[in-house]
Amino acid sequence: MNILLIGGGGRESAIAWKLRQSPRLSNLYIAPGNGGTATLGQNVALDPNDHASVCDFIVSNAIDMVVVGPEEPLVKGLHDAILADSRTANVPVIGPKAQGAELEGSKDFAKAFMVRHGIPTARYKSFTSANVAEGEAFLEELRPPYVLKADGLAAGKGVLIIDNLDEAKRELRAMLDGMFGAASATVVIEEFLSGVELSVFVLTDGDGYVILPEAKDYKRIGDNDEGLNTGGMGAVSPVPFADADFMKKVEERIVRPTVEGLKKDGIPYRGFIFLGLIKCGDEPMVIEYNVRMGDPETEVVMPRLKSDLIDLLEAAAQGRLREMKAETDPRTCTTVMMVSGGYPGAYEKGKTMNGLGDVDGNSIAFHAGTKEDGKGGIVTSGGRVIAVSSLGDSIEDALAKSYANVRRISFDGAFYRKDIGQDMIRIRDSRK
Repeated sequence: MNILLIGGGGRESAIAWKLRQSPRLSNLYIAPGNGGTATLGQNVALDPNDHASVCDFIVSNAIDMVVVGPEEPLVKGLHDAILADSRTANVPVIGPKAQGAELEGSKDFAKAFMVRHGIPTARYKSFTSANVAEGEAFLEELRPPYVLKADGLAAGKGVLIIDNLDEAKRELRAMLDGMFGAASATVVIEEFLSGVELSVFVLTDGDGYVILPEAKDYKRIGDNDEGLNTGGMGAVSPVPFADADFMKKVEERIVRPTVEGLKKDGIPYRGFIFLGLIKCGDEPMVIEYNVRMGDPETEVVMPRLKSDLIDLLEAAAQGRLREMKAETDPRTCTTVMMVSGGYPGAYEKGKTMNGLGDVDGNSIAFHAGTKEDGKGGIVTSGGRVIAVSSLGDSIEDALAKSYANVRRISFDGAFYRKDIGQDMIRIRDSRK
């Protein structure tokens, strides 16, 4: 099977690595890919938002399936464009059409969907510059901290959590005045939920579904969850508190109503759903939907997935997921993300990377922000540079392997968190 994988980050590196394991894979093309995916397939300089060029590539390379990694091409209608071109209309795309991608593309759409289908989530209201005074009044009804979210895509930066009411009102106006561009033309204000977060991943064909391994990620730049939010500094899977009883609640109250809700609303959906959840007491609630796999969670989910990924994706394309089951490795997987100095603020690119060849077989180095330097080497090209993932018999075992191999990799300004997974160890031990 010839597969075109859209994307170029750590998530796509992990997906490409898993696809490469399948005996059914013939040719793998990654657009645009990165310095690491070049060893797993062929990187191609395709702009996912240039729909005509993508369709031309599908035809000229006899592509049998398109797998879309990031959310932006889905929100911008890449699936729809491939379906609309008579030459590519029969090529399955893993990732929803634009209508379904609104689950991530619009937080207002997503919250209304949850309320309509009885899916547990925080109380909310949405506001624009036309009713900002009502937004301020709604803030006064809530207890701090106050959660303000840009309605549209804001590269993971469109959420503010503020303790002070007056500051929340000022930030509401700033958001509506263009703090996040068009993404914050509408702002969703919601009640703050207190608890422990986790990510649950579902692959669905719009009728059946399989639940993939869950994960816990770490967003803050600094140890002890201090500092600015990032795209993710590491992850752990499985999550100690997500036992069989909790996951049964997740499936019955969230996964099944979500898939059935899409069907009731007449929204065809073929692809991944990322459930951003929070455990409040013993109850799961939805913080947000994403319409793709998470990053860096994919870097711990794919190593734990024992099933052939192509088999699962083909079943999704053919509407056969009710027949399938995702086989999972019972071991723990951890990933530690190495980032550029200064990230998530300003940072320099083009730093020479050393030690990649020294990573031993206990770990997998999933490239994220890297590129080839044209001289046989690898240099940094992004804020989040490389994720070092390891399987182990315990969280401690997996982390020891990840950190040992992180220390073998170096580049100027490299930084990583030293406390990934420590909260999960405490939770696990408290349950004994």
